[in-house]
Amino acid sequence: MVQTLSYARLESRALIALGGADWRDFLHNLISQNVETLAEGEIRFGALLTPQGKVLYDLFVIGTAEGCWLDVAAQHRDVIVQRLMIYRLRAKVTITAIEPGVAALFGEDLAPGDGCLADPRLPALGWRGYGLASPNGASEVPEADYVAFAHALGVPVAADWGVEKTYPIEANFDLLNGIDFKKGCFVGQETTSRMKRRGTVKTRFLPITFEGEMPPPGAEVLAGELRAGEVLSGAKGLAMASLRLDRIAGAELTVDGRPVRVVRPDWFERALEP
Repeated sequence: MVQTLSYARLESRALIALGGADWRDFLHNLISQNVETLAEGEIRFGALLTPQGKVLYDLFVIGTAEGCWLDVAAQHRDVIVQRLMIYRLRAKVTITAIEPGVAALFGEDLAPGDGCLADPRLPALGWRGYGLASPNGASEVPEADYVAFAHALGVPVAADWGVEKTYPIEANFDLLNGIDFKKGCFVGQETTSRMKRRGTVKTRFLPITFEGEMPPPGAEVLAGELRAGEVLSGAKGLAMASLRLDRIAGAELTVDGRPVRVVRPDWFERALEP
């Protein structure tokens, strides 16, 4: 784990600004998170889903004086802007790509500073900053270090769930404050609520550890001869995997003939307690 304050520029993330008289109702009816009560300077985590309930794009919503910012995957920002334009219809909403950079501040000796917002998914993840320079005393590290830090905590990233591949509950959005089940309708809400209500979630994202280099993404995780899941993204010694919970309990797991071990973080276990 990181022991001191670290600063990572998140080049994989970019911002979209929403404003106008109708921005709040417009966004509230689209995404998995409640924005009706979002205050200026507050940040929330959520997603835009397909009508069938799979993750299209994750996002952080940041309340501003004029409306909100959306912190999204940089490679998808233009497509997200286009999609929001399609949904806008006659609503009085402005949708604009903006350029302040996105950064993460993380580590055990962490204290928030100006321009920092506590990560809404998990306190241990630290803070996100927008247009924020590296603070005095912080060690600047590559984004890959931050991804490894998140994975070590058991928190998946956008590379793990992809686009239109994963139900948000499988990627633990429900356990990481990414879905408000009390807010009412949003795109993909029917499938998401039904999965939660019936308690039929068999697959969850969890980190796995192993010796040596990371197996290729998509490599099968086997419990004996049974397929128990697949490797998603990661690095040497640690990766995120999509796993069948009913097949990993007490099983000896392998990937490409190598033994792997599933890590079930404390926050994950607490969140699943009845």
